[in-house]
Amino acid sequence: MGYLNFDKDKLVNLSYSLEREILRTNRGGAYSSTTLAGCNTRKYHGLLVVRLDELDGGKHVLLSTLDETIIQHDAQFNLGIHKFPGDFYQPKGHKYIRNFEFDTIQKHTYRVGGVVLTRTRLLVEHENHLLVKYTLEEANSPTKLRFKPFMAFRNVHALSKANLYANSKYKTVENGIKMNLYEGYPDFFMQLSKTCDFVPVPDWYKNIEYIKEQERGYEFQEDLFVPGYFEVEIKKGESVFFSASTTEQKPASFLKKYENEKNSRIPRDSFINCLLNSGKQFLWERKDGIDLIAGYPWYESISRQTLTALPGLFLRQGDLKNFEAVLQTNLKRLRNGLLPKYTGQEGFFDAADAPLLVFCALQKLAKFKSPKEIWTTYGLYLKEILTHYRVGTDFNIRMLDNGLISAKQEGVALTWMDDYKDGIPVTQRGGLAVEINAMWYNAVSFALELANASGDKAFIKEWKELPALIAESFLSNFWCDECGQLADYIDEGYADWSVRPNMLLAASQELSPLSRAQKKLILSEVRNKLLTPAGIRTLSPEDTSYKGSSGEREEDFSEAAHQGTVYPYLIYPFIKTYLEVHKAGGFSFAKNCLEGFKNEMSENCIGTLSEAYEGNPPHTAKGSISQAWNVAGVIMAYDLIEKFEEEIKLKAN
Repeated sequence: MGYLNFDKDKLVNLSYSLEREILRTNRGGAYSSTTLAGCNTRKYHGLLVVRLDELDGGKHVLLSTLDETIIQHDAQFNLGIHKFPGDFYQPKGHKYIRNFEFDTIQKHTYRVGGVVLTRTRLLVEHENHLLVKYTLEEANSPTKLRFKPFMAFRNVHALSKANLYANSKYKTVENGIKMNLYEGYPDFFMQLSKTCDFVPVPDWYKNIEYIKEQERGYEFQEDLFVPGYFEVEIKKGESVFFSASTTEQKPASFLKKYENEKNSRIPRDSFINCLLNSGKQFLWERKDGIDLIAGYPWYESISRQTLTALPGLFLRQGDLKNFEAVLQTNLKRLRNGLLPKYTGQEGFFDAADAPLLVFCALQKLAKFKSPKEIWTTYGLYLKEILTHYRVGTDFNIRMLDNGLISAKQEGVALTWMDDYKDGIPVTQRGGLAVEINAMWYNAVSFALELANASGDKAFIKEWKELPALIAESFLSNFWCDECGQLADYIDEGYADWSVRPNMLLAASQELSPLSRAQKKLILSEVRNKLLTPAGIRTLSPEDTSYKGSSGEREEDFSEAAHQGTVYPYLIYPFIKTYLEVHKAGGFSFAKNCLEGFKNEMSENCIGTLSEAYEGNPPHTAKGSISQAWNVAGVIMAYDLIEKFEEEIKLKAN
């Protein structure tokens, strides 16, 4: 039995299997995703979803789903499932599911009378190619398999509707066909590993519904095109492959390709391996360089999330190559000392924290490379960022006479708490934000360390006096002895004392003006008011603005996103600071903080972590189904616990 376990008795229960999703990506921005039951509940679901730079640069659902039918003695058993109006599911193939395993790759076991059929799926890395393997484990009579592909050919944010323009023509290729529904799309190849029959029965299946889109307040009905079906004989003990790809494949190569791909995957045989497996799937091999996708299925790259996630996704495995490749890709986008918030939207540089996170990422790299190497490679970028922050740059981001950084522009949220409702920031936090100023102190101090090690006298002369000024101003403006905490932000003399995780981000910086005693008080506030089994809340439940739950609609999520919603990635700065302050005395508690994430591996999107969780128990998952910085944050927290435990054992011996 593998690490990931599922209740066999509940697999046929849609309330159980529809809430568990499956995701696989291919490093090129393509992915395959559906539910454990095989019924798509989102417009973003699809067995083969590819990025088409030649069309609009977006992700497009080519193959939405594939209905399989077992045929014996003219009796047909359809394993597919779709939702139609009136809470009507047809066919009801989920009732034949007897087991689901998810170790290296996903594996379904179906039983129909005396027939036992297993199905495994994988998405080939570096190719837009889906391979599905069917093995007839048991059968007492001649058996056939029928495959009915449901095709969408549309952007993931849109929905397909029956029309007269879809090209239903096809051409035969080896063991299959190729089609292309609309101009501008690549040819689409469907092939089997053995000779088969294709029966053309072109038809539209109308009003297929996606319940997650309905809950979110979006259009939720779609028409999918079925060109016909494939039919093939299969014997007991035999395996047959179905292939869907944007390039023609050699059927004779399916088995070898399948085995190579399977053997290259990190097995999900432990908690950490589930996270490492998930972490690899955010890598995005773009034409302009290596990058990270912030989350699936709808996000692209987000600079602050990329820089936060980098160490956890790559450095634990010693993958310096990809770490630096992603960092270099993002640094090429620097403009006036700022980074674009979103890739592909270079006009939006409204992320005051993102450039300062470059320094945090490089501090992690410093464990693998010398200060001189880092300064030689990245010094010019670091100087550009620091200089623009000091003299002033876009969005009124500038250093004040007291050494602190002010970032404020009306109607624009410049910190990571950047959700909007009706075009207005929910938490604007304009002025002096606590985490930005803590990162500013850290950035200047770290740059001086690098410059000192490299003998850069000009830089040292220009910047050496600044850390002391920043530290003095930071403590005198943000710290409150009576409260035992830091102000969240200060704007024109007003200090906001909301209990948020931003003071935790400030306390967790590698180089900080805060004392151990001050950090201890901050940790106490965070532990008592913000810590949950799913991560750290964005606002204390005691606050009148707290929103511990939200509806499914996007505007509801945006309103609550930073008013109490929980983010798993914040568990890393909490555990890091907690162990620094409490040392061995805090180890057991810190270790227990990860237990809730272990349970999450078999919930929601299997083997990964969602974008966010509600502040109130039971901390329901919200947003995207898999988010890079959450996975990375928990990996880094786990790594800290693992290393700390090793140190305790060594001291004991």
